[in-house]
Amino acid sequence: MTAPPPGPRRGALALLASTQLLLITDTAIVNVALPSVGDDLGSGSAGLSWVANAYLITFGGLLLLGGRAADLLGHRRVFLGGLGLLAVASAAGGLAPGADALVAARAAQGVGAALAAAAAFALLLLLFPDGPARHKALGAFAAMGGLGGVLGTVLGGVLTDLLGWRSTFWLNVLLAAVLAALALRVLDDRTGRPRPGGFDLAGALTATAGLGLVAYALVGAAEAGWLSARTLGAGGAGLALLLAFAAVETRAAAPLVPPPVLARPALRLANALAALAQTTLFPMFFLVSLYLQSVLGYGPLGGGLGLLPLSLVVVAVAPQTGRIIFRLGLHRSMTLGFVLLCAGTLWLALALTPDGTFASTVLGPSLLIGAALPLVMVTTNVAATAEAAPEETGLASGLVNTSQQFGSVLGLAVLVAVATTRTEAVDAARAAAETAGHRAALLTGAAFAAVAALLSVRLHLPRPGPAPSPSPDDRIPHRR
Repeated sequence: MTAPPPGPRRGALALLASTQLLLITDTAIVNVALPSVGDDLGSGSAGLSWVANAYLITFGGLLLLGGRAADLLGHRRVFLGGLGLLAVASAAGGLAPGADALVAARAAQGVGAALAAAAAFALLLLLFPDGPARHKALGAFAAMGGLGGVLGTVLGGVLTDLLGWRSTFWLNVLLAAVLAALALRVLDDRTGRPRPGGFDLAGALTATAGLGLVAYALVGAAEAGWLSARTLGAGGAGLALLLAFAAVETRAAAPLVPPPVLARPALRLANALAALAQTTLFPMFFLVSLYLQSVLGYGPLGGGLGLLPLSLVVVAVAPQTGRIIFRLGLHRSMTLGFVLLCAGTLWLALALTPDGTFASTVLGPSLLIGAALPLVMVTTNVAATAEAAPEETGLASGLVNTSQQFGSVLGLAVLVAVATTRTEAVDAARAAAETAGHRAALLTGAAFAAVAALLSVRLHLPRPGPAPSPSPDDRIPHRR
């Protein structure tokens, strides 16, 4: 498979990385506006929680289906369809007359985000063959992911203060429309073209419903309790459907996830490590922002800006990950990243005090975590996609994106539950109790990172065989 010229590839990378920035920003931007949403629409805390959760459930539940749909229908087509749906759903959110309509719009946003994210990542894999070029491209993705979390928090505070909460949805409409227009120019209509093959309807239904129900159980666990009937019922039904999905795949003529793909040990371990990375990282952003606001007394904007040094380190380190992988090797670089993540999270947990300052508690550890983030993100993505054939790029994208999304949801549910339990158990002043809760949650996150560091030592990708001669059907046409 021949690579397209450097100029068009740089333009495509800028487009795809900007899409990643938009999708990560959208995860955080609405959260900051939720109090204003509740005041305007008269919604209680339960209704507000589902404004955030509806997006996470559909996003996580449809990533696998979105990746496979991109392989079958064409990556560019699914990418544009996802951006279009995201824009329409965002407009519906901006016009929502009540909380129920807003939750429905957020769910539709998650569908569009899942399609766009899976197709964008698959296009990156197609445009950048395995090696240093792909490592640099994945580094750009990691940088945009780190920047998006902070940008969403900051923009959410600024837009809500100046223009109201509905402006956060209209910003999505504008950015999605701009990205779609650029995609029509930058991506050739034959880039990521459809592949022949049937569609596994039974697999699609069982996988999507199973993943959606598991996500529903996880995001609702903190609110309803881990042993509540709702959590256990949804989680049990979701797991049952996923078991049914596994059975369906062994008999399907054109399976959504071919069993031989999941039989690859390196792919399974890499996806598990990708999930563990997000289990620590995603809740950390939430907990640090909450600590800065609820304990140290910062406003929403200050809470977001407190994560800016971390994001700047991510942006600085991410472009260097390719060189680090070249010098140390993939699994050593991955282990280094998880060790740094564990050390930074542990340092952060132990540094928190009820009467501290940003410089004495958050700044130092966040810089170390910022260096770890691109290392773990790039190396796990490289490992999870290294064995993917061209016709499997959407599938590989869907698998690793699903792993990361469910790691985020699981980590947030578990760490928030730990923080809440610890906070309620401490009989002390509110600031001291909340600090103890945040510390316990971050120590749990450090434990997840330590487990990942130990597992990463066992990751060894198979040596590539001799490359076959490229055929015209395998070439990726691109605009010159």
